[in-house]
Amino acid sequence: MSRRPPIRPSIGAPRRIEKHRWLRSDGTPNFDDRIYKTTEEMEIVAKRPVAQTSPQTPILEAIEEMAKGYRSLVVTVSGKLAGLLLSTHIVNYLGGGEYFNIVKERYNYNIYSALEKEPVSTIMEKDPIVGYMDEKLYQILEKMVMNEIGIVPILLRDGRVYGIITEHDLIKYLSTGVRIGVKVSEVMTSPVVTVSSGDPLKKAMETMIKYGFRRVSVTSDNVVLGIITAMDIVKYFGTHEAFKRTTSGDIREAISIPVDDIMVRELLVVKPDEDLGDVAQKMANKNVGSALVVNDKMELLGIITERDILYALATKR
Repeated sequence: MSRRPPIRPSIGAPRRIEKHRWLRSDGTPNFDDRIYKTTEEMEIVAKRPVAQTSPQTPILEAIEEMAKGYRSLVVTVSGKLAGLLLSTHIVNYLGGGEYFNIVKERYNYNIYSALEKEPVSTIMEKDPIVGYMDEKLYQILEKMVMNEIGIVPILLRDGRVYGIITEHDLIKYLSTGVRIGVKVSEVMTSPVVTVSSGDPLKKAMETMIKYGFRRVSVTSDNVVLGIITAMDIVKYFGTHEAFKRTTSGDIREAISIPVDDIMVRELLVVKPDEDLGDVAQKMANKNVGSALVVNDKMELLGIITERDILYALATKR
């Protein structure tokens, strides 16, 4: 069996045009007419059941639940929304951002105390963007585009949680029988933010939080070896693998492991002239949220995410 050539980062690729490319001059999203004509109710579009937790739940229990495959947990009290816990909140708390100061100052870096004693309410988003059952799909999409978010809890008007809508769900819903007509090169993020093979996990976590990404590529000698995501980090802690990496109970040991140890090595690779619709299908088949964009020389040109595809599906071309 032939071996695929290594993927090498390319120098000088243009930067991605941010969300403003999808906006009209008045600052509102330039949605395709079919989005406004969509008549399906949120009862049909919103996903149920919703993975939930409470504000008092220890962070460890929440991470254990998320490690089963949930990118988020809706935080509720008596069935009503109290907050939203994302995988990036976990990354921030366990070494990637300012929440790590809690681990340092309140628990003296003790991994067990930091996870078992601190409640979800400390790090959750307390006032998330939400949608309502009586709203139209374009209104939910507008909230996602304008606020650059990928998850929207759907509520009844009394505050009770009905369901949830994610970028992943909307792509499956909107892409049925549709060829997008947009090339990968038009919307990819470039250049790609990377960390080096052998870098400590903490550096990857800090990079994610600094740039607001859920994933970063891992390189060695100018070759891309893999990718590490926020969910990989959640699973590392949620499956208790992190506990095996510290003999003293100091979380700094657990996040000093090389990123190579938990990164994903099987990469989805696409070309810049491919249609986003085809890429969406490939991502769905592989059950991944991104694809690396390469040229014929296997140079890394950019990265395509579910958000890029969703925006292309929803807006005028």
